[in-house]
Amino acid sequence: MDDTQQEFVRKVTTSYSPKGAYIQLGAGILNGEVLSAAKVNLALKVMNRHGLIAGATGTGKTRTLQLIAEQLADAGVPVFMLDVKGDLSGLSEPGITNQALIERGTLVGLPFEATGFPVEFYSLSGKQGIPMRITVQDFGPVMLARILDLNDTQAGVLAAVFKYAADQQWPIIKLEDLKKLLTYLTEGPGAAEIKDDYGKISSATSGTILRKIVAVEQQGVSHIFGERAFDIQDLFQKIDGKGVISLLNIADIQDQPLLYSTFLLSLLAQLFKKLPEVGDLDKPKLVFFFDEAHLLFNGASKAFLGQIEQIVRLIRSKGIGVFFCTQAATDIPESVLGQLGNRVQHALRAFTPNDAENLRKTVKTYPHSSFYEIDKILTTLGTGQALVTVLNEKGIPTEVVATHLVAARAVMGPCTPQHYADIVSQSEFLAKYHIPIDSRSAADIVEEKMAAFETEKMREKVAKETSQTTGSKSRSRRQTPLEAAQTQASRTLAREGVKLLGKIANGILGAIFKKK
Repeated sequence: MDDTQQEFVRKVTTSYSPKGAYIQLGAGILNGEVLSAAKVNLALKVMNRHGLIAGATGTGKTRTLQLIAEQLADAGVPVFMLDVKGDLSGLSEPGITNQALIERGTLVGLPFEATGFPVEFYSLSGKQGIPMRITVQDFGPVMLARILDLNDTQAGVLAAVFKYAADQQWPIIKLEDLKKLLTYLTEGPGAAEIKDDYGKISSATSGTILRKIVAVEQQGVSHIFGERAFDIQDLFQKIDGKGVISLLNIADIQDQPLLYSTFLLSLLAQLFKKLPEVGDLDKPKLVFFFDEAHLLFNGASKAFLGQIEQIVRLIRSKGIGVFFCTQAATDIPESVLGQLGNRVQHALRAFTPNDAENLRKTVKTYPHSSFYEIDKILTTLGTGQALVTVLNEKGIPTEVVATHLVAARAVMGPCTPQHYADIVSQSEFLAKYHIPIDSRSAADIVEEKMAAFETEKMREKVAKETSQTTGSKSRSRRQTPLEAAQTQASRTLAREGVKLLGKIANGILGAIFKKK
């Protein structure tokens, strides 16, 4: 080993050898040679300072996710991961040992030992695992506005509706609750209630929101809103001392990235709201891997980005680490990127001017290196290799190291369908979440209010009609002018008839007496 190599090993060993528990990422590479003595480790103590795993398609990001998740599970740290294609399910089965894996283990100083890990399979559709649901009120107006693609005015109206429901203690559990509540506050008796304290809702705005809710329902995923809602405490399971790896399989809804990426953020938001403050721990309580992270930020509103920034900034105090996974560091807004202290950057390609610009920007996000030209090393890294920088125990970024990564020990691909089905059927959570619960919610309350309103309207109508009928009967005891004239005429005719009859009688009597 020459002087340069010795200096490299010394620096890596000094920077990447934490005193406490750690994850071994691999061994350092210098001038194309893997130096086993230069072990690159990531301290568990700083994993709640968050991280980034980036790189072009096919460079090994998914396997990096897997090897970190495996070692976290070994350390008793639960993990939550998004399984985009269903190929992380192999974590549940030991890998197949071969000569290449044995040689890689020897090279990086961590002997390969095929191992399976405790896994739970979840699904938003309910078709690929245990159903994951959330109530609309827990999802919140900001995230719902995101998936409905509402403008600022419409999002403001949605926020007012949520506030009204919260003040009235009306649970918004399903999208149906929100639809009926919107109608009630726009066209029903609630319109008068909301006007002064929350502002009037126009029919045009309400109609637009309703149409967009219907559009989401037509995509066939509205059932993610409901009960029983997923309990975040179920993410903290351990089996035989190992942290459980919870996989959310979205292979069947890949065409709805906005929905599942926002759902992931909603889980983080619940963790942030419901977990107690714990400060800095020796190891995180949970590590949350946010795959396809660019989908979360594309076209996001200021309110939505603000919520992400707040969660990432503050959730570390709850003992939660968050790792964003995407193709390039430039996919992440600077306000969020600045909080990701641990970074594993796989190779980047510069085939186009846009690629070259992204490479230039990415290089600027990494600390200076006395051993590499970062722009050149990033384009020459092989599959299973990455440029690494982490936070040391003092929270200071280490000098970047090109690293030959440890091999994953479980199956690097999907497990068998039968094994998958067995894990789902044997899970204690299947009975808990499989059958949805139909509990009393805002829709029921609105229907009751509307029924009471219609009953009151009917009662008032009947009372009015009764009053009118009673008035008519009272008036019928008095004669109208026509009736009075007819009565007077009848009386006159009667009198005249009597007189005429008298005259006739007198005439007849007179004639009789004259004859005598």
